[in-house]
Amino acid sequence: MKYYHSKTIHGEFETVRNHVTDALKSIGFGIISTIDVSAALKDKIGVDYKPYLILGACNPGFAYQALQIEEMLGVILPCNVVLIDQGNGNIEVAAMHPSAFIQAMGKPELIAITEAVSESIAGLIDNL
Repeated sequence: MKYYHSKTIHGEFETVRNHVTDALKSIGFGIISTIDVSAALKDKIGVDYKPYLILGACNPGFAYQALQIEEMLGVILPCNVVLIDQGNGNIEVAAMHPSAFIQAMGKPELIAITEAVSESIAGLIDNL
């Protein structure tokens, strides 16, 4: 099983970011953290890197259900959605399939929740 789902969208980076954020909100996910990887690399080690942004997306309902089953699940929360400027106006949007990681935990009651999250986010990315 592939551990992420992605799609390349043609557009301006900030416009795609706003579109992705709005799309996530429309399916119940809010952005609770933002990491500008390219800015961090420039600041910490002085290297230039293409625009690369990690949006920490969270659906509180799914998160609460999952945490009731496995409290240590926080080590993989929130669901990260990555935007990478691949050049020439091509912005790759990607997110992990949480169910790919959860299957290794051996907790079948989590699989339904994580499959719902995976399907929601994959559907969102497909429809961008």
